Amino acid sequence: MDQSDIPVVILCGGQGTRIREVSERLPKGMVEIGGRPILWHIMKLYSHYGFRRFVLCLGYKGWVIKQFFLDYRAHTSDFTLSLSKGDHQPQFRNGVADENWEITFAETGLAAGTGARLRRIRQYIDTPQFMVTYGDGVSAVDIESLVKVHEAGGRVGTVTGVHPTSKFGEMQVDGDLVAEFNEKPTHVNGWVSGGYFVFERSFLDDYLDDDDDLFLEAAPLQKLARDGQLTVNMHEGFWAAMDTYKDYEWLNRHWATGEAPWKLWTDGARGW
Repeated sequence: MDQSDIPVVILCGGQGTRIREVSERLPKGMVEIGGRPILWHIMKLYSHYGFRRFVLCLGYKGWVIKQFFLDYRAHTSDFTLSLSKGDHQPQFRNGVADENWEITFAETGLAAGTGARLRRIRQYIDTPQFMVTYGDGVSAVDIESLVKVHEAGGRVGTVTGVHPTSKFGEMQVDGDLVAEFNEKPTHVNGWVSGGYFVFERSFLDDYLDDDDDLFLEAAPLQKLARDGQLTVNMHEGFWAAMDTYKDYEWLNRHWATGEAPWKLWTDGARGW
């Protein structure tokens, strides 16, 4: 399929309770990196690979996300507004390039689990495959390669595996001897789900239901794995979730220094 036709579903209904310092009045997907919501950064990555159709699974303060995109040009441009009688249309200039995005904003419930949210947007999935990711992490995942891995696997789903970052010092031991000590290594052994999924449309009907307590990461993916229908796309490069205030500071620091590994797209007019 042409990747511009494949829907990208983004789960962005969470509250971000562990990052309350900056998300108390915002849905987590609207917490900013470099003055733009983390949700925008995720969409820019997919857009870089030719994806343009997005389905946003809204929950907590979904209106804030809707309002950002309704006022997208105002958020990303300089403009002059005349308040005299007559035309009150702003004159935009020096903004980022217009995005060729089609965005569906789907209200999926305030307290619904990620599995239930996915089930509730099935009417917007009109293609044999669709993409899924979370609205609270950034990565340099090669999305084009992810699609190819899914097609080669021939299974119902594909999950991107990443090496988790460690918040603790890691030791390599040999008996009672510490052979190596690494203070908070960037990567540790093993794999965890980094989000960035591809699913066949049948996944929505065969593995999900509308129960508010249904989480994608629990029964649906566990059953998919037991059925031998889950491929792994192994990503060795950059991946980071914004779970804590320290994560927020770290990601913003990378952006400010011009060393944001997830920024694969070309700058717009305002350097975004």
